[in-house]
Amino acid sequence: MNPMMQYSGLNVGEPHSEDRHLHFTRGQSQARPKMPAVPRIGGSGSRANRWGVVLAGGDGVRLRPLTKLISGDDRPKQFCPLFGGKTLLGQTLQRSERTIYREQLLVSLSGHHRKWYSQEDSLRPSQRVVQPENKGTAPPILHSLLSIAQLDLHALVAILPCDHHYADEPLFVSALENAFEAAAERTDSVILLGAQPHCPEVEYGWIELGSPLGRAGSDLFQVRGFCEKPTLDIAQRLFDQGSVWNTFVMVGHVQAFLHMIHAALPGMLEQLAPANLWTGQETHIEKSFYQRIPSINFSQQVLSVTPERLIALRLSDVGWCDLGDPGRALTVARKSSCGSVWVQEWVQAHA
Repeated sequence: MNPMMQYSGLNVGEPHSEDRHLHFTRGQSQARPKMPAVPRIGGSGSRANRWGVVLAGGDGVRLRPLTKLISGDDRPKQFCPLFGGKTLLGQTLQRSERTIYREQLLVSLSGHHRKWYSQEDSLRPSQRVVQPENKGTAPPILHSLLSIAQLDLHALVAILPCDHHYADEPLFVSALENAFEAAAERTDSVILLGAQPHCPEVEYGWIELGSPLGRAGSDLFQVRGFCEKPTLDIAQRLFDQGSVWNTFVMVGHVQAFLHMIHAALPGMLEQLAPANLWTGQETHIEKSFYQRIPSINFSQQVLSVTPERLIALRLSDVGWCDLGDPGRALTVARKSSCGSVWVQEWVQAHA
């Protein structure tokens, strides 16, 4: 067993097998946000210990020409109503609230996007966790996890990007329920959702599946490895061997996440632990903390180096798409039943 690592009252390391919990002294006197009294749901228990972190701080540069056509300004894609009159952030929140209480959904934002996120009708000020700048996916994920851990040491947390589309949203929500149940049973692991590929895509990350877990026919697998944006020949091999696309949707016990991050980036927890953590009201992370940390990609610098801590949940055909460029958005718009008024204008402008 490695020695426990202590900083700012938080002990993190590889705990005894009979005691898998982190230990807090800071923040214990802080009041937990008041939760609504609602009925319990099935599966792993009530929603009371379910939390979500919505990632909405990216700049969406590649989709900027399309968002400018639709909205008339340079807003990032998460604040643009691409489909059905609702922004991608609004759609993500609506989808997430089907399995997580709104009061327990934190939304990671960037301060220079204020003029857009302040207009988001579906986003409560109390949900906002505002970064001084965008430094990749790892810092906001870690800050949100530390915030949740100080309020609920037994939290099950979902990490949810907000620039995705699902053709079958009810099927995705059902899969998210299954991921929460798996995380409740396997508290030492993080469940990573993988989408069924329909082509050897070179712009997505891939998850190589290992041995199946559980009963025959289970969709849970050990993770053998990752491949980020492969060449076409490698993508074809991954496609042929049954690998899945990495959606970057993750669910796990908050302590499993923190142990995984500590294993991959041991200095990061020390740097962000004293930061101004979220306690149920709008929170702005101090610029001084972000000035001394580099940009860190969670997928490449955490997931890829700790595959032994991950379990892949292979999704059914939910029709997942990462809306990373105008071509993908155009494909979704053409297939979508809601349609999009910008399609014809975009096609004519790029004929």
